[in-house]
Amino acid sequence: MIRLVAPLAITFLALGLNACTAQSDEPTPDPIARRASALDRANENASNSRQNAITRAIASASPAVVGINVTEVRTSYGFGGFGGMMMDESDPMMRDFLQRYGERFQEEVHGLGSGFIISPDGYIVTNDHVAGNASKIVVTLAGGKQYPARIIGTDPTSDIALLKIDGGGFPYLKLGNSDEVIVGEWAIALGNPFGLFDINSKPTVTVGVISNTGLNLSPQEGRIYREMLQTDAAISSGNSGGPLVNASGEVIGVNATIYSTAQSRMGAGSIGIGFAIPVNRVRVVVDELKSNGKIDRAFWTGMNLQRITPRIARYLRLPSTEGLVVVEVAENSPAARAGLQAGDVVTAINGERVNNEDNILAILADARPGQNVTLTMLRDGQQEKRTLTLARR
Repeated sequence: MIRLVAPLAITFLALGLNACTAQSDEPTPDPIARRASALDRANENASNSRQNAITRAIASASPAVVGINVTEVRTSYGFGGFGGMMMDESDPMMRDFLQRYGERFQEEVHGLGSGFIISPDGYIVTNDHVAGNASKIVVTLAGGKQYPARIIGTDPTSDIALLKIDGGGFPYLKLGNSDEVIVGEWAIALGNPFGLFDINSKPTVTVGVISNTGLNLSPQEGRIYREMLQTDAAISSGNSGGPLVNASGEVIGVNATIYSTAQSRMGAGSIGIGFAIPVNRVRVVVDELKSNGKIDRAFWTGMNLQRITPRIARYLRLPSTEGLVVVEVAENSPAARAGLQAGDVVTAINGERVNNEDNILAILADARPGQNVTLTMLRDGQQEKRTLTLARR
């Protein structure tokens, strides 16, 4: 037994000694190297954790965002060698008087805004109020390279302009689907607020959420903003025309207007209430501008409408002041052919309620000559629907 056990014990002991000897021959790891390696792994993990959907969307979108500098020649009227209207321009009689008898002045006005490239051959979307009346446009790409741009088409009503720079292989943004926007999802605004793009040729980025959707704002200087997206991402003067993108880096809107109490000679600052034109509307306008250079809205209805006051409601024995009353129908007009008469009350167009002239302007801004619109109306207390075909003037 001893002989059998002893060799086994000695054998295991030898193996154990050999193992210990082999370990003792390896170099002992340097504690400083171990700490450095651990620090490298920690830094790598921290760096990876800083990358998220927002940073990836910004990295993807930024190269296609541009700064826009415009020169516009404006005409004004005045007296005594001073340009500009000295009195209220909004008064039609005063404006007519100055234009008839005042001196005519022309001056160059410089402005700036934002835009974004939508195709590799250099088509750029921006606002009409940024570049629609420009005599000269210079576009600056991320990185600082500048290009002269020309206007392909512009539409003051929707506040969209389409520009073009020569060249190819440009970075561009993918247009998303604004009908799928979710209130509360991330919203990223990129652009050129207060001309900061000119300092280092990179867009300024602000991040917020979609605050609301489907907002119809009051017309502003003939511009009609329908179904707008609201965001609290900071949008300031100079951001106009820049993209509002989602966390996938897709354009969901074009930044256009803000509510602001912060105003200076440099422009208006953000108070967290900004609005973007939904990209689905932008896509339709851009396609028409690319094909025709303008949007054809040369149609008429042939009827005059008036708001319903409580007095008119009593006279017509109406249950409320909702809607607009038809006060005149032109002969051989679309309204006449649709069978409308003076005294009819129009309550909705294409299913949208109307209570003032702004409602009708906004709804018909999407229409084109030859298109049919459905009028919901009251006649003698009974609701009816009529189809009106918009005719070219």
